[in-house]
Amino acid sequence: MAHHRVLVAADDLLARKGLAALLSEAARFNIVGLSAGGESLAEDVVIFDPHAILYDFGWDPVAVAVNNAEHLDQDVPVVALIPDEDQALDVVTGGLTATGVYGLLLRDSDPELLASAIESVIAGLIVIDPLLAEVIIPSTTSSQESLAEALTPRENEVLQLLARGLTNKAIARRLDITDHTVKFHVTAIMSKLAAQSRTDAVVRATRLGLIIL
Repeated sequence: MAHHRVLVAADDLLARKGLAALLSEAARFNIVGLSAGGESLAEDVVIFDPHAILYDFGWDPVAVAVNNAEHLDQDVPVVALIPDEDQALDVVTGGLTATGVYGLLLRDSDPELLASAIESVIAGLIVIDPLLAEVIIPSTTSSQESLAEALTPRENEVLQLLARGLTNKAIARRLDITDHTVKFHVTAIMSKLAAQSRTDAVVRATRLGLIIL
């Protein structure tokens, strides 16, 4: 059985150790390190080379998301934990300006759900707790809204791959274009959808019926 390399991150030491102990019970995971997040996160990713990061955003998830935005590597998917649904929309639309968060779960999620979410983001999927999705998707945009400007055929291709959780590098390889071109298209997509992050863009596009399932 393949062992996924997981880096556990949290501002709080007890939270880091608790999550690490929880995941270590699953034989399919190898907890390669613990990170306090912030400025040390980028360095820890280089040192530990994880397949995914499990990050407890604590009791002030918007602030943690904003403070870590520049340190999250879009090529390493993150499963973020938040305390409740009240701040879910703010985290998605205001906090996750980084591109690496592909999973959003509640802090009290059971171990098997955490494990499944980590495996899913490693496989290239976006995972949102159903309770959080109920808050995020209806509130993000009205069903009566439409795009101010239609997506181009290429932007639509990029959007579909974005919805599957592919990184810019993976999208570039799939479409045989450069990373720079992918970034250009992602920026255009986010602008047309008035989205603040990749996750927000996918949520808005789903609400508008633009994602092909």
